[in-house]
Amino acid sequence: MNAYEKRLREAGLPDTDLAPVLAEETDPLLFATVSGAHLYGFPSRDSDVDLRGTHLLPAADLVGLDEPEETRGRMWVRDGVEMDLVTHDLRKFVRLMLRRNGYVLEQLLSPLVVRTTDAHAELVELAPAVLTSHHAHHYRGFAGTQWRLFEKTGELKPLLYTFRALLTGIHLMRSGEVLAHLPTLRNRVDAPAYLPELVAQKAEAEHGTATGPDRERLREDTEALHGVLDEAQAASRLPAEATAYERLDDFVVRARLGDAVTTPAAVSVR
Repeated sequence: MNAYEKRLREAGLPDTDLAPVLAEETDPLLFATVSGAHLYGFPSRDSDVDLRGTHLLPAADLVGLDEPEETRGRMWVRDGVEMDLVTHDLRKFVRLMLRRNGYVLEQLLSPLVVRTTDAHAELVELAPAVLTSHHAHHYRGFAGTQWRLFEKTGELKPLLYTFRALLTGIHLMRSGEVLAHLPTLRNRVDAPAYLPELVAQKAEAEHGTATGPDRERLREDTEALHGVLDEAQAASRLPAEATAYERLDDFVVRARLGDAVTTPAAVSVR
C-alpha cells in the first residue's frame, strides 16, 4: 500500500478500483482528487465519493469554431458506491484559481489523490502564489449559503459545511495554508466543543437532522466565527493580489503544447 492508498483508506474511502473509470477519460487527466465529505473529515456510511480534477484539451479544440468542453462530469455506481467525477480544462481551472476560488484550491491541494502527474505537482507548487487575503470572501460567502440551507432544512450536513468553511477561512488567513479537514482544524482554531458530537452524528447518515445545541446557540457560535474570520482577514499577512499570473500562464502554454509532463506519475486505485 503506497502513501496515496493509505490516505484514502484512512479517510474512509470504499475499497473500489477507480483505474477502469479514470481510463475512460478521453483527454489527459492531469490530476484527480477526492473532495466533499471525505476530504472534510465527516463522511457518512452512505456518502458518495466526489472526485474532482483537471483535464487537458487538445489545442485544436480551443482554436476551432466550436465551443470547447471546458467542464465535464459523469456519475456512476461501482461496488454499490455512487461516485461522480467533475473536471475542468486546465485553462479554466487556472482561471478559477486566479479568481480567489478556495474550492478549486482545496481540490488541487487535497491529500486524497487518485491520479497525479508531474504537471499536477508543478501546479501544486504554484498554488501558494495565488493565495490572497480576499479568499476570506469565498469562505464567508460559502458559510453563509450553507447556514441558510441549514435553517431551511435542519440537516446536519450544511451545518457542518458552515463550520468547516469558517474554520478553513480563519486558518488560511492566519497561516497561509489551505486546510479543509474539520477534525484537524479543530486543533488549529478555537471552535465549539460540540463539533466532534456533530461529526459522529453525521457518520450515521448523510442526510440526518442535527441534534444537540439549540438553534440559537448554533447561530451565536457561527456569528462569532464570522467575527473571528473578519479579524483574521484584517490581520492577515497574505497579499491583496495573486503573484503567479505570468508563471501560471507559462505553465498552461507549456502543458497545452506538450512541454509539461502530463502522463500519470502515480495512480492510486484503492
